[in-house]
Amino acid sequence: MTTVSERWSFDPARVTGVSGGALSASAWLAGAEERLLDVMSRAFRGEDANVSWHDINDEDGLTPHQRVYREVVEEVLAPPAQKRIADGPAFQILVGRPADGALTQLHALLSGAAYSAEKVLIARPDSEWAETLGLTGELIDARAAAREGRLVELVCAAATIPPVFRIPDWDGRPVIDGGMVDQAPSPEPDEGRTLVLLTRDYREIPDDGRSYVIPSRHVLDGKIDFTDPDKLKAAWELGAADGRAWAPDDD
Repeated sequence: MTTVSERWSFDPARVTGVSGGALSASAWLAGAEERLLDVMSRAFRGEDANVSWHDINDEDGLTPHQRVYREVVEEVLAPPAQKRIADGPAFQILVGRPADGALTQLHALLSGAAYSAEKVLIARPDSEWAETLGLTGELIDARAAAREGRLVELVCAAATIPPVFRIPDWDGRPVIDGGMVDQAPSPEPDEGRTLVLLTRDYREIPDDGRSYVIPSRHVLDGKIDFTDPDKLKAAWELGAADGRAWAPDDD
């Protein structure tokens, strides 16, 4: 989107993000895409392993991921960025809502297992199996969260992967990664033309009138590897190349 926006004029009425895409969307709306790349690359260079004895006992989960992710989000989505997002177009972030109470952890784990199995066996952006188990999705007003100074909390909550991450609450109820419900959520209201940016190819792309864009090749094996900034650079360069191919210069 950074590359395409340099060539074409984008003025969306609504933007929707899910999982790590919530952070990407936030950075794009704030004009901080390259800052996100720089900050996250620096954070990855500071990590030697994806599991450590220290983090196993940490309140942020079983690994460094939740802590590192929050540090990156806090730095990139500082108050000036949140102000720009609050003043921008309608922006919603999809979160997953597991069962409340004592069954939250178990329900989140089962939903994650169903999502992972369906991703391999069926390979479509929406996850019917996790929804069959009772996992629901909820679109949160991210612009309102930015006005309230809660956008960092929301973006971090939207990328919570059980059991690696500690499950947080949003407005008094537990939330997990919304990608387990839908990898390509539609905004509300769902009006006009919609562009969907996917991070991987799927065997089943819905024929629903939306325009889907997928990477030209696979990238980022081991997505939760937080020790290798070269993977981030490779993903960025692939996105830039695909953007140039999709939106060539008029010249």
